[in-house]
Amino acid sequence: MMPSYTVHFGFSQRFPFPAAQAYEWCTEYDAGDIALEGMRGTRQVDWTDDATVILTDVVGLGSIKTKKVKVVRLYPKLLMWTSTRVSEPGKYSQFIYQIVAEGKNSSRLDYHGAQVEEAEKVPSQRYIAARAKELTREDSQVWFNLAAAMKKDLSRR
Repeated sequence: MMPSYTVHFGFSQRFPFPAAQAYEWCTEYDAGDIALEGMRGTRQVDWTDDATVILTDVVGLGSIKTKKVKVVRLYPKLLMWTSTRVSEPGKYSQFIYQIVAEGKNSSRLDYHGAQVEEAEKVPSQRYIAARAKELTREDSQVWFNLAAAMKKDLSRR
């Protein structure tokens, strides 16, 4: 078994909507979410109860596809949710999302990631820092895309 290590990273994404409205939009999972994120793939959404959902995402191009199964747990009173990967790659990685009010009509998402990775040996701190920067860039782009989709969707309502 290869050793694993955790890459910690995070960022914030602002929304021009009240916190409760942004939270509700972010946690309405459906099959079209992958496209909103700016990726190609499919999403299966299976609610186990009103606060727990299993997301099965298959993303990628051509013959190279990655299947990610995640358990998402909602905490509506805290405007927060967690996503824990239960499949390879990145099994047991966990992501914390919290919507924070920034006045009456604006909010932000605070995102904290703990990406579990494996290697022949645990890499240097320099490599882990570079990987954190790369993951921040990738995931913040996804949330930039989602913020644009939210703005388009909620501005119509």
